[in-house]
Amino acid sequence: MMRDDLIAKLDELHEADEFEEIVNTIMEIPAEDRDYELTSHLGRAMNNLERYEEAIEQFLTIAEEGKDDPLWHYRIGLAYYYLERYEDARREFEIADRLDPGDEDTLEFLEWIAGKTTEESALESREEFEAESESHTEASMDKSSSSSQNADMNDFWEDSEQANEYVSKPVSDEQISSVEEQLVFKLPASYIQLMKLHNGGIPRNTRYSIGSTVHGQNHIVISGIFGIGRDKPKSLCGKRGSRYMIENYNYPEIGVVICDCPSVGDAVMLDYRPAGNDGEPEVIYVDRESNNKIIKLADNFEAFIQGLMKVENTEG
Repeated sequence: MMRDDLIAKLDELHEADEFEEIVNTIMEIPAEDRDYELTSHLGRAMNNLERYEEAIEQFLTIAEEGKDDPLWHYRIGLAYYYLERYEDARREFEIADRLDPGDEDTLEFLEWIAGKTTEESALESREEFEAESESHTEASMDKSSSSSQNADMNDFWEDSEQANEYVSKPVSDEQISSVEEQLVFKLPASYIQLMKLHNGGIPRNTRYSIGSTVHGQNHIVISGIFGIGRDKPKSLCGKRGSRYMIENYNYPEIGVVICDCPSVGDAVMLDYRPAGNDGEPEVIYVDRESNNKIIKLADNFEAFIQGLMKVENTEG
């Protein structure tokens, strides 16, 4: 059968809702002989037959060719959506929207995903909190006297109006994976555990002692801790999050910004150089006034949290 005739036949079968016939027709052709258009027809038909896992497998075989095709992103996004893989679906529909802005079907799916993830995240957060809160307060902080003030996580955060720009909605494992993929770094388990209980904010203790001097002081101060998400300005992938700060202040490309500071442009980062993108990062301070000088704060995020102390008011 001539190729043009084949494509015309597939279009006719699609209009007649003969999706099984489309699959059978294309599957008779050896996989190595199927081009981008035929594989797209096959994936679309599998979607219509609710064979979403198989559809995704087909779409992924032409991912490189489809990366600039909004229809490819829309179709694989649809498959992810109906498999309830909402973060994967969100990613694909957002790309489709960038490539073809204003498509009503794409925007509708994005609205549905926003509603579903908000509802599911709240439920997951409540369940995780009930299961983990008792053990977390014992395991998340060291029991030494120097850090005992941080052991009770109920008193860790300072709830205020200012904290709202940091506090993201409850986060699911799927959303964590999506954020990690965007950041290209695996977040520390201790950081994830803390964010699952309270996703970002301003801690009561914001001072961290250092062995050197910054701005004439032997300590640094943080403004807040970024949550895992995209919704709030000061979340990891928010509009004033990690990527924004790295690009606007020319930070070294070594990891992820997790805290901003009162000194504009200064930040606390996770430094992945010692362990690689999937390893346990060190925690560093970037001093912008000193040409982005790097000062190591702690071997890991948990040690950094344990070392936070209350800022003392020296006035009066």
